[in-house]
Amino acid sequence: MLSRIASNAVRRSGPTTTSMHGAQRTISVQSLLYGSPEAKEASDVEVQQHSKLVARGKYVHGFEIHKVKPDQVEEYKKAAEKYYTGLRDDPELDVKLTGNWEAIVGEQDTFYHVLEYENYAGFDKAWKKLQNSEHTRAFQALRPCLTSRTSQLTQEFAFLPTAPPHEEGGIFELRTYQLVPGKLLEWEQTWRRGIEARRKFVEPVGAWFSQVGRLHQVHHLWQYRDLHARKEMREQAWQVDGWADTVGKTARLAKYMDSIVLTPLPFSPLK
Repeated sequence: MLSRIASNAVRRSGPTTTSMHGAQRTISVQSLLYGSPEAKEASDVEVQQHSKLVARGKYVHGFEIHKVKPDQVEEYKKAAEKYYTGLRDDPELDVKLTGNWEAIVGEQDTFYHVLEYENYAGFDKAWKKLQNSEHTRAFQALRPCLTSRTSQLTQEFAFLPTAPPHEEGGIFELRTYQLVPGKLLEWEQTWRRGIEARRKFVEPVGAWFSQVGRLHQVHHLWQYRDLHARKEMREQAWQVDGWADTVGKTARLAKYMDSIVLTPLPFSPLK
């Protein structure tokens, strides 16, 4: 399974660096957007302009978050496996599973599912085919287990496309940042410079920003052997030039941050 995901990652991968011309254009646009009081009042149009600059554009990832009744967790896991593997195995849908996880630190009895679509047209196609299908009926088995559910459509940052972990096992950390509106481009530039410090010790699995649903959110996904290894790697990153600056700027750009520790479900492609 991991080898198939790796081949998908190779298929999706592309240049992750920006040409000199592209870098100059990005810096120029950034100075334009943030150079006047009027520009600082970010509108939805500006957010979309930022998205064109920072996104890969080819894929859309759907984040589905389910909060489950504590006494029905095991029943939910069985129903979720049937539903999500059914989506994965249906060639007419062309939906890929990125990963499926249960929170072990953070809000308990909460499950995260990330699906990949061929851009918005792929999502539209899948959504239409799901209506009144066997998958809809399979989803009904989930509903009695849930206390709430939310969904969000995101895109990958161009500099950090989704990739499989380099080894199996361990834990995943999903870090979610609620940005100050209008700061997405500045966030991307900050992390583009700072990510190399972290990459010396751990390779990120992926990074996305929201486009539909809860807006102005950024998600980063990391994998560690365990929480002790996470602590050591984060401490080592602080010794590398550039990481402290990235963290400092991150704090100023975000309204709040969440760190959720996840364990993969048995059918998750990423584990």
